[in-house]
Amino acid sequence: MSARRHEYRNRARNRLDTAPLREFTARFATAEEIENWDKHVTANPNGGNMLQSAAYASVKNGSGWKVRFLVLENGGSASYNLVLEKNFPVLGRLWYLIKGPDLAAAADLRAALEACAAFVRSRKLNVFTIKIEPDILDSEEAQAHLKVAGLAKAPNIQSNDSTALLDISGPEEVVFKAISSRARNAIRRAEREGCEVVRKEHGPETYRALYDLMADTVNAKGSMPLRSYAYYAAFWDEFCNRGQGNFFFTYEDGKPSVGAFVINYGAKATYKDGGSTQNRKQYGDSHLVQWAAIRRMQELGCTEYDFCGTPPASRIKDKSHNLYGMGMFKTSFTKTVTDFVGCHDYVLSPLKHRLWVKGAEKVFRRIETARTGQQFY
Repeated sequence: MSARRHEYRNRARNRLDTAPLREFTARFATAEEIENWDKHVTANPNGGNMLQSAAYASVKNGSGWKVRFLVLENGGSASYNLVLEKNFPVLGRLWYLIKGPDLAAAADLRAALEACAAFVRSRKLNVFTIKIEPDILDSEEAQAHLKVAGLAKAPNIQSNDSTALLDISGPEEVVFKAISSRARNAIRRAEREGCEVVRKEHGPETYRALYDLMADTVNAKGSMPLRSYAYYAAFWDEFCNRGQGNFFFTYEDGKPSVGAFVINYGAKATYKDGGSTQNRKQYGDSHLVQWAAIRRMQELGCTEYDFCGTPPASRIKDKSHNLYGMGMFKTSFTKTVTDFVGCHDYVLSPLKHRLWVKGAEKVFRRIETARTGQQFY
């Protein structure tokens, strides 16, 4: 790095250190707020995230995590955030603000986290670390704010800390023109050759069909770990029962060949789960499934479509990355990869956090996986 660039960075950080902070307070949500949780979350500064939803809270509650509903307030505005809590011997509690905190700007991180720290200490909750992963775009400025906030980088947990986002706010023909010619050609060819996408109602038969396709894909490509069928069935149930889950399939020789589960949550659509059989005869069926899902999400009022997981922008063409194939498919719809800042730890007890990162986390994860057969996070 040049001396001039280094000096510029130091000046920028000094400005961040001395910039006036917006004041935040933290509290647990009221019963009324929890009852109307999704309405509040989707009104957050960034529109919330489906992993902060009431449906996801129901999935995680009692599965080794205790769910907390946290409200951060600043003046007349509020941000509603889901907290997953685990209690460990000796260490105390870990708080995981999944896809949060949802803030208007990276500049608010320091004050918001200080409010969280003051709150947990006032309530004597014995929280040793607050793990966060806000949907804040990665940039030099964002990294400077993370440093000022005193955050320590932690391994990323969610697959869409790097992802492909498609703007679907325009008319259908405008969105279609915006995707790559490769994707458009695949969709048109699939339609010409009689491929059809079928929307299926939720239930055990649909769940088993998609899960089998997901297992087929994982067995062939090994790109992502697969949780148990019971976990996915509970997950799909929770979202579908709230009108937030949608299944799309194509068929070949009378059997499901491509399947996708897509969530509509506020203005955001998320391609959460998908799978396919290998060596299919139909060309373009996967693209056609996504196009059918995009059109349905537009009908439901969504303006953004998250393909939910790619390699980072710097590695999108790296064939050694485990998400390379997925990344190539997803960026045929939108060339730009969006990198968020990812997962960081806000340390409340330095000694306990050192124990956590030096080995306690690995030990507890191993114990939990052996005990439950499920993933830790």
